[in-house]
Amino acid sequence: MSDDARARIFVGDIEVDAVPPNDRGLAYGDGVFETMRAFGGSVPWWARHWQRLTRGIDLLGIKAPDEARVREAAESLLEGCDSVIKLIVTRGMGTRGYGPSPSQPTWIVSRHPVPKHVEAITLRWCHLRLAEQPALAGIKHCNRLEQVLARAEWLHLPPDEMYADDGLMLDSQGHVVGATAGNVFALRNGHWLTPPLDRCGVRGVCREWVLAEPGAAEARLAPSDIRSADAIFVCNAVRGILPVARLGDRTWSLHPQVARLRARLAEANPAFAPMESP
Repeated sequence: MSDDARARIFVGDIEVDAVPPNDRGLAYGDGVFETMRAFGGSVPWWARHWQRLTRGIDLLGIKAPDEARVREAAESLLEGCDSVIKLIVTRGMGTRGYGPSPSQPTWIVSRHPVPKHVEAITLRWCHLRLAEQPALAGIKHCNRLEQVLARAEWLHLPPDEMYADDGLMLDSQGHVVGATAGNVFALRNGHWLTPPLDRCGVRGVCREWVLAEPGAAEARLAPSDIRSADAIFVCNAVRGILPVARLGDRTWSLHPQVARLRARLAEANPAFAPMESP
């Protein structure tokens, strides 16, 4: 069985063979999820992920599964390996229609391979704009159709734009929100700045770690602020800090402050320690 096929599914505390067909996560994206980097058979940032997941399900009014049960199920899939664990929690089963009703949550844990290590990435600007919905801003809910459509733009790119590893997205007012699969930070006047995400976007676990570092803060950013930055990086809880080498015609070399921040991250989470040369 491949890594991608390893999964366990539960309704409340009961393990089942498949997601119920009337699950509201399938019908409406009525749920939240976490994607976590595992190292040596455990998840170093488990507490950070569980805290964000709890914020999301509290906001949506979903019953929380038992944390100890979820963690045991996740670690049972790891078998001591370095992997990626995805956790999905939905409201559970319901009747047809939008109105929610009390239900036992459905939750799924699955194991996936660690992405290939890269030293730097290239970006492009996505055409799709993110809709603003303050009631959902910040949480990692299961409706990610905007990101799906943004990534689908790669299917129609001209050959000279096929280089991009990820894309930066703007909101309807033209402010920078982040990448399709991570948060963005720009180094300006010696400070790391990232969008506040009070209107849309996901407050990533790695983003929260960076914001706790000296000299990091939230600020509205325009595309021109990104292009003129001394350095930029994208971060998420699976790949850590990814320095950006190119965005359109703008290029950057690895900045010492990016290197220092990556070293600090490796100290905080061993999953992001530098790769050893073969």
